[in-house]
Amino acid sequence: MKKRKRSDRDQRFRAFPSVEQSALKEYEKLESRTRRVLSNTYQKLIQSVFLDDSIPSGIKYLINRLLALIEKPSLDPIYIGLFGSTGAGKSSLINAIIQQAMFLPVSGEGVCTSCIVQVSSGCCDQYEAKIHFLSDQEWKEELKNLTKLLHRTEELGSEEDAWDRDDAVEEALWKLQMIYGNGAESKNYEELLKAKPKGKIPTSKIITLKAEKAEELSVKLDPYIRAQRKGYNAESAGPQIWPLIKCVEVILPKSEVIPEGVVLVDIPGTGDFNSKRDEMWKKTIDKCSVIWVISDIERVSGGRAHEYLLNESIKASQRGFCKDIALVVTKTDKLQLPEYLRERKVGNQAIQSQREAVLERNETLKLQRSQILKEKLKRKLPADSKVLEASDLVHTVSAQEYWQQAFLTEEETEIPKLREYIRKRLLDKKRRMVTKYVTEAFGLLLLTDSFNSTDNLQNEYLHMSGLRRFVEEKIQLLEMTINQCFAHIEWPLQEGVKNAKSSYRQILSRCLVRSKGNQGFHQTLKAVCLKNGIYASRTLTRIDLNEAITQPIYDQIDPVFGGIFRSGKVTGSALMPHIDAFKHSLQEKMTDIGIRNGWKYDSCKKSFLIQEINAILGGLEEHVLRKKRRIYESLSNSVQNDLKSCYEEAAQITGKKACERMKDVIRRGVDRQVAEGMFERAQEQMQHQFQQLKSGITEKVKGSISTMLTLASSQGVGLYKELADVKSEYKEMEKLHRSLREVAENAVLRRGMQEFLLRMSPSKVSPLPSTQL
Repeated sequence: MKKRKRSDRDQRFRAFPSVEQSALKEYEKLESRTRRVLSNTYQKLIQSVFLDDSIPSGIKYLINRLLALIEKPSLDPIYIGLFGSTGAGKSSLINAIIQQAMFLPVSGEGVCTSCIVQVSSGCCDQYEAKIHFLSDQEWKEELKNLTKLLHRTEELGSEEDAWDRDDAVEEALWKLQMIYGNGAESKNYEELLKAKPKGKIPTSKIITLKAEKAEELSVKLDPYIRAQRKGYNAESAGPQIWPLIKCVEVILPKSEVIPEGVVLVDIPGTGDFNSKRDEMWKKTIDKCSVIWVISDIERVSGGRAHEYLLNESIKASQRGFCKDIALVVTKTDKLQLPEYLRERKVGNQAIQSQREAVLERNETLKLQRSQILKEKLKRKLPADSKVLEASDLVHTVSAQEYWQQAFLTEEETEIPKLREYIRKRLLDKKRRMVTKYVTEAFGLLLLTDSFNSTDNLQNEYLHMSGLRRFVEEKIQLLEMTINQCFAHIEWPLQEGVKNAKSSYRQILSRCLVRSKGNQGFHQTLKAVCLKNGIYASRTLTRIDLNEAITQPIYDQIDPVFGGIFRSGKVTGSALMPHIDAFKHSLQEKMTDIGIRNGWKYDSCKKSFLIQEINAILGGLEEHVLRKKRRIYESLSNSVQNDLKSCYEEAAQITGKKACERMKDVIRRGVDRQVAEGMFERAQEQMQHQFQQLKSGITEKVKGSISTMLTLASSQGVGLYKELADVKSEYKEMEKLHRSLREVAENAVLRRGMQEFLLRMSPSKVSPLPSTQL
C-alpha cells in the first residue's frame, strides 16, 4: 500500500523536472506528516472530552482550529484564463500545452468553441469530462428573451425599422434552430416550451464522459463543445445542444506536461446572452490568478478585439484575483517572407531564411507590444503593481510549428516556456502553502502540549491585561488607518462623478449610434434593454451601457482603487500592508511581554499567540479579495438598478420608428436619473461598500483576537483541564517545523547545481540552421 501511494505521488509530479520533483516530494511529505499529527492530536482531544457535560471554551477553540486545519484543502487550484475572441487560437494553444493535438475542437471555417471549457489533470486513470447544463428555469428565462427578440410586429413601417437580421436576431435564430430544428423561429414561447429538444438532456443536468484514450474522449466531447457557426445548415450539423450547456470540465489522467493543481480555462467571446452563462463568464475571469489575452498575429496590430479583452483583463485584476496579465500572440509562424523583407525596417543583418525572419519579427513585436501594454497597465494600476514586474508581458507562440517543426524548434515556439511558467507558479504556491500550514500547526501543538504542563503555572498564566489594552488600542488605530486608506478614494470619486455628469450624453450617443444608421441595430438595442443595459454577443464586442456611462468614474478611481488593494510595502493607501504592520506590532508586543513576564522559560504561550495572529490576519486577505469585486462593481450595478425601469419601458416598444423611440426613452430616462442624483447615489454606494468592508475587518479581528487572548489568559483557570498526553505529537511537529528550513535550503542548493550544470553542459549550443532542421 505504501509503495502504491508513493507511486501515485510520483505520477502526480511527472510534469516537473527532477530538481523540482524532489522539492515537491519533500513539501508533500511535510504536509502529509503534519496532517497525520494533527489528526492524532484531534482524536486524543475528542476522546478526552467525549463524556464531559460541558467542554471548556479553550478546548473548543483548539478542537475547532485543529479540525479546520485538517480539512483545509491541500492546494487551491491555479486558474489560468485564456481570454480571446473566436478564432484567436485558444483551443489550439491548450492542445499544444497539454500535448494532445486536436483534443479540443479548433475553430475553423464552420465551427467554434461553444462554452467555457476547463482543462486540468488529476490522479484518475481515464480521460474524463463533465458537461454541466442550464437548469430548466435558466433555459426558460433565455427562451423567453429569445422569442421576444424574434417577435415580428405587423406595424413595421419604414425601411430602417424593417426586419434586418442584425446580430442579436441571427444569434437567436441560430440557438433556437440548433435546439428545436428549422422552423423553431416561427413558434412562440408557449409552443417552444412544449417542444422537445433534438438532443437528449439528462434530468440530473450533468453528463459524465469517460474514455481510455484522448482521441476517444475528444470524439465524445465534440457535439457538446463544437458549435456550428451561423450560416451553416442546422439540420446537416446533426443534434446539437450546446446552447443548453453552462460549462465543460475536462480532467486528464496523470499528465506528463500539466501538473495537478493547474486549471487551463478556454474563455470564448465576450460573454453570453443567457444570464447564467454571462454571470459564469465574468466569475470565471475573476477567479483566474493569471490571464493570457490571446490574439493571433494578423489581428494583434490594429485589431480592436484584443484591446477590448485586454481592458476586461485589467478590470479583472481590479475586482478579482488576477495578479498576472500577459498578451499571447498566436499563429506566429504566419509570415510572407518577400513582403516582410520589402517592408523590413529593423536590423542590419541579412535575413537568410523564413526562420530568421519569424524570430526577428517576433522579437520586434514583443518589444513594441510590451511597451504599449506596460503603458496601458500603468494608467490603470499602481506604479508598483506586481503585474508590471513580470519579465514577460508578451509571448509569441506557434501551435502549428510546435507539432510540425518545419522551421522553428520546439523551444522557439515558446510552448515549453509557457509550461515552465505554469510549473514555477505552482511550485511557488505549494512552497508558500506548506510553510504556512506547518507553522500554523506547530503553534497549535505548542499550546495543546502546554495544557498538561504544571510547571511555573503562575508564570504561564501571566498578566494579560497590559496586552489586552495594547491590542484594543492597536485595533482602534487599525480602524483609523483603514479609514485613512479608504479616504484616498473620495476625491477621485467626486472628480469621476463630475466627469460622468459632463460626458454621459456623448458616451450614450456613441453607444446608440451606428455607422449604418438603425439598419442592423434595432433588435440588438432591444436585446440590450431586455438584459438591463447589457448585450453579450458570442461574436461581437460586448455592449454595456451601465459600464460605459460610469467609465469616467472608473478612469479616475482605477489607479487609487488598485493602490488600496495591492500588497507590498506600506504606503498611504495600501490596505493589506497596514494589516501586516498591525500584525507585526502585536507580535513584537507579545514577545516583549513574554520576555518580561517569564515566557522566556516556557515559550509555548508566546509562540502560540504569534502563530494565531498570523492565522487570523492571514485569513483576512482572502476575505478582502472576495469583497473587492462587490465594491468595484457597485458603481455600474447602482446605475443599472436606477435605469432598470427605463430599460423595461424601451424593451416594450414596437411598431414604426421603434429604434428611434427606444433611443429616446433611454436618453430621457438617463437624463431624468442623472438630474435626480444617479451618479451621486453610485458614489454613495461605493463608499458604503468600503465602510462595510472596514466593519467586517475590525469585527473579525476583534472577535478572533479576543477569543485567542481569553484562551491564553490567567482568568481562564476553568478553560484548562487534564487532557490526553500529546507530547509525542508535539515532538514530531517540532521536527517537522525544523525541517521547513532544511527543505527550503535543499531546494536552493538543487536549483544552483542545476543552473551550474546547464551552464557547463556542452550540449547547450545554438539551434541548427533551417536547412538542417
